[in-house]
Amino acid sequence: MAVAGAMATKTFAQRGAAGPVSGQTVDCAEAIAGLDFHTDEEEAIARSLNSNLSTYQQLRQIEIPHDTEVALTFRPYLPGEKPKGPATPGRVQRYAKPAARSIVRPANLEDVAFWPVTKLAALIERKLVTSTELTQMYLARLKRYQPTLLFVVTLTEDLALQQAAEADKAIAAGRYKGPLHGIPWGAKDLLATKGIATTWGAEPYIDQVPDYDATVVERLRDAGAVLVAKLTMGALAQGDRWFGGRTRNPWNPEAGSSGSSAGPGSATAAGCVGFSIGTETRGSIISPTSVNGVVGLRPTYGRVSRYGAMELSWTMDKIGPMCRSVEDCVLVLNAIYGPDGRDESTADAAFTWNPNAPLSGYRIGYVRRDFEPAPAGRGGRGGGRGGANAGQQQAVAAERLKNLSDAMATLQTLGAKLEPVDLPDFPENALSFVLSVEAAAAFDDLTRSRGTDLMTASNSSWGATFRSARFVPAVEYIRAQRIRTLLMREWDAFMGQYDAFISSNSAGLGATNLTGHPAIALKCGFANNLPQPLMVTGRLYEEATICRIAHAYEQATEWKDRHPTLPAGG
Repeated sequence: MAVAGAMATKTFAQRGAAGPVSGQTVDCAEAIAGLDFHTDEEEAIARSLNSNLSTYQQLRQIEIPHDTEVALTFRPYLPGEKPKGPATPGRVQRYAKPAARSIVRPANLEDVAFWPVTKLAALIERKLVTSTELTQMYLARLKRYQPTLLFVVTLTEDLALQQAAEADKAIAAGRYKGPLHGIPWGAKDLLATKGIATTWGAEPYIDQVPDYDATVVERLRDAGAVLVAKLTMGALAQGDRWFGGRTRNPWNPEAGSSGSSAGPGSATAAGCVGFSIGTETRGSIISPTSVNGVVGLRPTYGRVSRYGAMELSWTMDKIGPMCRSVEDCVLVLNAIYGPDGRDESTADAAFTWNPNAPLSGYRIGYVRRDFEPAPAGRGGRGGGRGGANAGQQQAVAAERLKNLSDAMATLQTLGAKLEPVDLPDFPENALSFVLSVEAAAAFDDLTRSRGTDLMTASNSSWGATFRSARFVPAVEYIRAQRIRTLLMREWDAFMGQYDAFISSNSAGLGATNLTGHPAIALKCGFANNLPQPLMVTGRLYEEATICRIAHAYEQATEWKDRHPTLPAGG
């Protein structure tokens, strides 16, 4: 009956008095909630709601900072399955350092723009290039390609040059911190940065300047990384449109960069940052990763602290790296994961990377429907005015199927044992409103103040979503969360049979964002001259496993070396 209370609020606000909510009002609300009470019951409910209205109004007079957590904490693991610790963020991890003879400073420093962090780090560690030089090169590229790709909200040039100078001084003194030391990076513009605008991509927050840093920002600073830009995101983490326009895809600047980690995806793919940080609630790392042809790691829910990140969904938001290689993702995750004493959802779970683990030790499934031809007739046949278009669609579909089949064959050659799987048959789409309700609660003050009306340049539909979610009954939301536990059990049983499964970028995406399972996406070829993704989804807190599988595939194929061609003049 929270719906009836919500409906009555408008009357209360207009009249400035307690009520009245009538039995007829309750009867209307029942239609929304799918209920049918007797007349005397409706009158009793109306009396109760009228007495509650003043309480609601009192609650709304209390200012709630946006970063205030709800008094409930979601855990992706089931009872008795708490992950083993301890988390040791920043601990030295093994990674494939390039041989000394293979690393040479090019005459034109921009030739390293697309290098992975592992190679950029070798340049800096061996003092072949300074962090300041690398930072200036990436700042110049960000400025050059901003008019075309619209991937920057705020260029943090002064801070970047200061941090780069500090890195150079420390390295010269023999205090090298590790592979991220001196590497320029970009932050999705929902991570708080002290004294620097953090706009969330939305008009109402253009002038918002936090007085603290997000945990992720702190940890990357402590690792010696250099923040060069706050990168674009769709307004309030929706799509690729923000108040400055639409972020573009460097492979096809006529197209968007997908969302909502649009800027991190575009800037990383375009060779304008060494790496970036994105976030995902329901696809916002995996989708722009796939479209932009980079490598994106969506960690297990609770693997990385959300402190200082814009809340959209307390029980679904995740933070992860978007890079140009799998091992880069490993190095960045190693720097940012683990408890911080601020976000109680963050698990004290160990992360140990072994780049040499044999694939023969893993049981890997492949999603049957992604690796088999579509049934005859799907997509239509050529003919008439639509024939040419249908034929082109079929050709692209054939390219995609071949790429996935080749990926499976490559993994088998590397020793992996693959078997076809069908994902759990569970109506997780029925739980999709969980995100909307939590987002509406997070931005309730914005909705009530009509602040969403300002979001015109970003073409945001959040206002309508927030208003509609106001009428979801509290009982239904709680029921959905209980059903979510059933979904978690279903997926726990399924994943108990496999170390990981491979698929396109959409198989299981909705379900695993609800259950909290990790996934990594990377290029597995091209279709219609655009990058095509392979996604590897794994067990809770087993990012090392999916990264090992993805790393072995990446190193065995040519796709890691394919980057978009950008005009020299921007």
